Amino acid sequence: MRQTGRHRAALVAGVGAASLMLTVSGCAGFGNLGNQPGVTTITLASVNNPQMQDLATLLPEFEKAHPDIKVNVIMMEENDLRNATTKDVATRGGQYDVMTVGAYEVPMWGRNGWLTDLTAKAKADPSYDVDDFFKPVQQSVSYDNKIYAAPFYGESSFLMYRKDLFQKAGLTMPAHPTWQQVAQLAAKLKDPSQDRAGICLRGKPGWGEQFAPLTTVVNTFGGQWYNMSWDAQVNKPGFSNAVNFYVNTIKQSGERDPASFGFTECLNLFQQGRAAMWYDATSAAGTLETKGSPVAGKVGYVSAPVVKTKESGWLWTWNLAINSLSKHQQADWEFVKWATSKQYEQLVGQQLGWARVPPGTRQSLYANPQYQQASSAFAGLTAQTLRSVDPTHPGVDPQPWTGIQFVGIPEFQDVGNQTSQQIANTFSGGESVADALDKGQQIAQIAGDTQKREAGK
Repeated sequence: MRQTGRHRAALVAGVGAASLMLTVSGCAGFGNLGNQPGVTTITLASVNNPQMQDLATLLPEFEKAHPDIKVNVIMMEENDLRNATTKDVATRGGQYDVMTVGAYEVPMWGRNGWLTDLTAKAKADPSYDVDDFFKPVQQSVSYDNKIYAAPFYGESSFLMYRKDLFQKAGLTMPAHPTWQQVAQLAAKLKDPSQDRAGICLRGKPGWGEQFAPLTTVVNTFGGQWYNMSWDAQVNKPGFSNAVNFYVNTIKQSGERDPASFGFTECLNLFQQGRAAMWYDATSAAGTLETKGSPVAGKVGYVSAPVVKTKESGWLWTWNLAINSLSKHQQADWEFVKWATSKQYEQLVGQQLGWARVPPGTRQSLYANPQYQQASSAFAGLTAQTLRSVDPTHPGVDPQPWTGIQFVGIPEFQDVGNQTSQQIANTFSGGESVADALDKGQQIAQIAGDTQKREAGK
């Protein structure tokens, strides 16, 4: 088992919807949490994103069908959630029955016995249809061929571009562009007179910010964080070529002050018409195409750019997992099964609108005519990408972990965050890419040596 202290540090940087803890309980529609005879109360620790807020809104439907189960939802900003749940499972506190966990945590926590093995329960009910989940999504919630969480929401990545600007410039976007083609197009579409970048790429420090897209670039350039022996590869040719390309592309054709641009900043820039292209999460498309968006109907979507691999999209999932210490295992599963079922997707579509259905987990959603109509511009490509990505082997060479835009070890948060800060320093010319990667190599090797020691135990 890995050391508890390092698991407490295994927190992924991210952007949440609120900075304060919000408990959804004891109010009309969310269940009476008092001690009622014959009623089991389960506690859900949840990330406070729109999809989970919708889930809380629809809880009365679950409780109507399960009058013997009440759900207490504790919502937190993403970083606070990871701190709270990691501390709880690592110290065996047992405070939460069900938890929202990411693809980064599930394999590690499953291996440590902190999550309930859901394999038998999930496969026992044919109507739940485990095989309906995209295969890479299933892999992201599995360890040793066992399922440790139920997928609730997922995404990959693709390239978004302004169709009208391409047409005006007489340019054509390939359906499967290479990164070299993208850089050439970005240079042609940059227009300082309009304060418009040719492309927006995340430069903000953080493994979950800068390195979410950048690691996929590293993968397709033939680089990787570690080889199969856990030797760091950060300053080796594949990794170095990718980072130099990424930094140079931003400097030549990207946004100003790139070190301050993460997902939200690039979303705003692109939606305001101040970037001709943007490579990022498939989940961004719903915002771009929403009613009232300045770029709605003007955006084209193509596969993530490649160099040496056939695909280079990432994979992220938010999932519902059951604490192995929970005393309400069957009630927990009834809730998790309901919230990740086909029937729940129908409920969201009918009551809240099809554009608000949690995306990226079930293949059947992408065959639903109502969902297809609501997301016609991007749903097909999203589904295709989710079917194609391989979190066990996303790059040219094999890797000893599962994950595309992250390394599935507790130390990676610190490794990614520190290395991304070094790279951010290169945008202003304060440091060369070579020096930044040499420092990143040293940082990464410390974590690699830890893996070697544990493998030898």
